[in-house]
Amino acid sequence: MQIAIVNGPNLNLLGKREVEIYGDQTFEQYFKQLRVDFSEIELIYFQSNHEGAIIDFIQEKGFEVDGIILNAGGLSHTSVSLADAISAVPAKVLEVHISNIFARQKFRHHSFLSPVSAGIISGFGLDGYRMALSHFLK
Repeated sequence: MQIAIVNGPNLNLLGKREVEIYGDQTFEQYFKQLRVDFSEIELIYFQSNHEGAIIDFIQEKGFEVDGIILNAGGLSHTSVSLADAISAVPAKVLEVHISNIFARQKFRHHSFLSPVSAGIISGFGLDGYRMALSHFLK
């Protein structure tokens, strides 16, 4: 099984940015542990601050991998194009948010990605990625 984890804008700053919301661990540190804990899954990681690069990645890998865990960050609330890319590929996509987007600013309560994703995990910190991987193993 091959799963791609895709992080969007500003998630490259995990461990440095708003640690009270996002924690003090970098995603790269966390990803190393995920590889150990889910050794039966081939994990691919991609992060970009650019919407087009994320769309290109999904269009390419969405035909190859068994699933995609997508934390599109702020693009979740603004990108119809990203939703279209998810709809265009056969890979099952799980939308993940580190923070509880429904407990934050009102504009974060809507996601263009949720209607085209297989599910959403929000508010469990970095453990949301672990939950998504566990789902793919079922």
